Amino acid sequence: MNIITVDNYSEMSKTAAQLVEQQLSENRESVLGLATGSTPLGLYEQMIKGHKERGISYQKVQTLNLDEYRGPGKTHPNSYYTFMCEKLFNQLDIPLENVHLPDGIAQPVEEECRRYEALFDRIGPPHLQILGMGTNGHIGFNEPGTSEHSLTHCVKLEESTRANNARFFTSAEEVPTHAITLGIASILKSGKILLLASGQKKAKAVKRLLDQEISEAFPASFLWKHPNVTLIVDREAYQLVQQERR
Repeated sequence: MNIITVDNYSEMSKTAAQLVEQQLSENRESVLGLATGSTPLGLYEQMIKGHKERGISYQKVQTLNLDEYRGPGKTHPNSYYTFMCEKLFNQLDIPLENVHLPDGIAQPVEEECRRYEALFDRIGPPHLQILGMGTNGHIGFNEPGTSEHSLTHCVKLEESTRANNARFFTSAEEVPTHAITLGIASILKSGKILLLASGQKKAKAVKRLLDQEISEAFPASFLWKHPNVTLIVDREAYQLVQQERR
């Protein structure tokens, strides 16, 4: 695992955007695996800035999102599809037919999981997969206890995950209880993985990740089994590791 330490969230986001743009310079038809939540928002702002100010084009890019809430349809204001359109897609030149997320209301859910995994393999896997990491080590919505062999599946969200996502809703009760997510084995198919971690609340998770103990109890630890992972971590998220090494 390649570790890049930076001063703050802004620098993390700029460094991540440089790696995304490097990927596009190598292959303008790249497939990007994207994440939602607050961690990648700065990255997405930098991607938009690069497009508007320096002409970085996403016209031929395909994207595959990690996950989608179970329940809200794609046009719902709290769906991840809406989130991605508002925060990224609508401000790039990427055709919307090139963006892909699971369908949160498809029935039966098992069939939708199989469909999305097949789509993931047909369009991708991603040349570059962007990941955040939950305080409990989840990647995508792969909560503790998820098998390393898991493919796309429907998962019940832990209360800690729902609490962390409640800021995007008007009340905690509105946060969905389930989501469709790419599995750990799905994520590990990616060519390169870029993991972002920022802020004091991620410090314990970063330390546990860098302890290199691989366990289902901490899903991000399976990233040690991938040959090309880059962790960009800011000073606050890295503080416990630095304290231990002094």
